Amino acid sequence: MSIIDRAKNMIVAPAKEWDVISQETPDTGKIITGYVLPLGAVAAIAGFIGYAFIGIDAGFFKMKGFNWGIYQALSVLVGALLSVFVTAFVIDALAPGFKSEKNMPRSVQLVAYSFTPAWIGGILSILPSLGMIGSLFGLYGLYLLYIGLPKLKRTPDENHTTYFIVSLLVIIAVYFVIGLIMSSLLMPLMGLSKTIDVSNFKFE
Repeated sequence: MSIIDRAKNMIVAPAKEWDVISQETPDTGKIITGYVLPLGAVAAIAGFIGYAFIGIDAGFFKMKGFNWGIYQALSVLVGALLSVFVTAFVIDALAPGFKSEKNMPRSVQLVAYSFTPAWIGGILSILPSLGMIGSLFGLYGLYLLYIGLPKLKRTPDENHTTYFIVSLLVIIAVYFVIGLIMSSLLMPLMGLSKTIDVSNFKFE
């Protein structure tokens, strides 16, 4: 199945698509190189264009320029890879506690396809003012993850919701830490700063 068909089906008919996916033999390498990286790259390119050439300028808050574009692109692309592996690792590690199947390739499969809306929404960052709307697409991905859990992880009905909530809470905590680390590493590398100059209300 082509990447376009898979992405479209995950958006418009996720329940049926999860049934199809559950019959496939998961290949982590192909999922990463054939699905995660291409979609992540499209979102990264959109982010680069948006922040390098259009940017955000609200007087006291300015993010525009080549360095901001590179920073945004790297954040999206590296974030795509880290998010898939970290989320899959958390979900797989928690699986036995919720009477679910511990199978890392299946977990990667589950997470990679669940994140489809987030990467598609990332295309809107080509106009940074619409970036927040695009990020909201990722919320739909949580629904995809929720309905995909029992199909790919063989989660019993009585453990389904709890498994999802606990996984989500752990993932949020981990992502917060990853976000801080990425910002602290990438921003100095790109010569960027988020300190506010109160005297003229501009970010420098």
